Amino acid sequence: MLTDWGLSHIHVGKENVVLDVGCGGGRTVLKLAATAVEGKVYGVDYSEASVAATRSTNAKPINAGRVEVRQASVSHLPFADNTFDLVTAVETHFFWPSLSADVREILRVMKPGGTLIIIAEIYKGASTRTSRLCEKYAQRIGMTMLSPNEHRELLAGAGYVYVRVIEKQESGWICAIGQKPSMS
Repeated sequence: MLTDWGLSHIHVGKENVVLDVGCGGGRTVLKLAATAVEGKVYGVDYSEASVAATRSTNAKPINAGRVEVRQASVSHLPFADNTFDLVTAVETHFFWPSLSADVREILRVMKPGGTLIIIAEIYKGASTRTSRLCEKYAQRIGMTMLSPNEHRELLAGAGYVYVRVIEKQESGWICAIGQKPSMS
């Protein structure tokens, strides 16, 4: 539900080349592959177990050549500059090694005019019990939680344009969206 809500705020084109950063078990990759039917979807995760799970979940589109999954860090993405139309990150940015450097690394691999969407079910300042609990223990467990304004500043400071942050306050959900500037 969270992923569907977040993705409802952007357009996924049928010919898009898409990257899901922190692909976890692969459900977002599968959703994206079902929409980008004439494009290609890539998933990356730092965890070997998550890469294996994503490959298992996406066996059919992988065999069809429409999905590719790699073990990699968001800090060093194994892709050329200007590769992706869309980059998604669902419930993962809390644990990135260096948020500001990592969103710049994502910007590098995005095509001019490409979109980044970060989707999360918790954020700093949210009124839900889960968000408050995570916020209380974030530093101890190595999480970085951001407020809506901090999400906005993160993307704008890294060079993204048309930045917007959308909250679903009753659920404690947030998504931050930004675009790579188009070349003139």
